[in-house]
Amino acid sequence: MQNTMDKTRVADLHEAVTDLIALHVKPVIGPRVVKEAGLSLDPALLRILAAIHRFAPIGIVELAERSGRNHTTVSRQVTKLHELGLIERQVSPTDRRVSETVLSAKGRKTAAALLAARERVTGPILAKWSSKDLDDLTRLLRRLVKDLSAVSGAGGGR
Repeated sequence: MQNTMDKTRVADLHEAVTDLIALHVKPVIGPRVVKEAGLSLDPALLRILAAIHRFAPIGIVELAERSGRNHTTVSRQVTKLHELGLIERQVSPTDRRVSETVLSAKGRKTAAALLAARERVTGPILAKWSSKDLDDLTRLLRRLVKDLSAVSGAGGGR
């Protein structure tokens, strides 16, 4: 059984993770990154594009689950990305009824610009951290994702 100190640590961890997610999805850092990348896409579309970049090939249902949005919203966003020439759709090799999304050449170029801009925005902040601290944070976050994924049965990334 957990003691009070452990419960406080777990609560503190959950708050830190929630705060990190909130910074990632709300208009704080995102618009700076989009501006730095010289892109004019809606940040919601860029988040879906980034998820496709990270997890492709990926179907709409899994993309909706990973983004925390409903299937209909994600489907509309994917359609818009397709219309803009940023993604391509392909039939899943394991289930011909499922359409998967992957980045097009234009989408890969956009994703690369977004990643480079993210590095330019967050780089000066992370430059204040030691290599050991960054390695430890990455290792521990990966461990948390893996352990939570095992409990939930969800994929923890690829």
